[in-house]
Amino acid sequence: MKQFDFAKLKEINDLDFEQIAIWPFEVKTVVALFIVIVVSGISYFGIVSPKLPLLDQAEAKEAELKMQFQAKYRLAANLSAYKQQLAQIEEDFSSMLKLLPTRNETPGLLDDITYVGTSEGLTFRLINWEKEIPKEFYTELPIRIEVSGGYHNFGEFVSKVADLPRIVTMHDFEVHTDQSGLRLSLLAKTYRAANTENKESK
Repeated sequence: MKQFDFAKLKEINDLDFEQIAIWPFEVKTVVALFIVIVVSGISYFGIVSPKLPLLDQAEAKEAELKMQFQAKYRLAANLSAYKQQLAQIEEDFSSMLKLLPTRNETPGLLDDITYVGTSEGLTFRLINWEKEIPKEFYTELPIRIEVSGGYHNFGEFVSKVADLPRIVTMHDFEVHTDQSGLRLSLLAKTYRAANTENKESK
């Protein structure tokens, strides 16, 4: 193996570039390394470096696409479960709508509430419909109720009204004492489905 003689490098200033073939081995090696370094630097700063931001953008885009893919994969994997849940919700909603009184049934609801109250020994001072409140999927039908009796009677009355076949909710309870005893004031609400109103109007 040819040994590298550093002393030969001193001749580099006296070299003739037209006589490269006869240059000492040591000089050729140094010049070759210098050329490699220069070309590498030009390649990096002239070609690679300007493209680094594009590489960063590509990596960021790749990460974003991976996240989108993972999200879509999870959605697809759970699609069957989502469909089942949606079907169950629609079924439950349909069942709830069936429990709402129709326009023809609402007058009879007052009779049902009155019957429950009198059966529990209550005396009705007031039971009247208030102004209807339209909502998106249903109409709210408030009922103002005032009865007199005892605490136990009030509790049984509220419990049995809640057990009626049609949905009735109780709100704004107030208990007062007057000369005749205890008086309960409350606002009951029932609900009528919007689609039944449209069907009945045709």
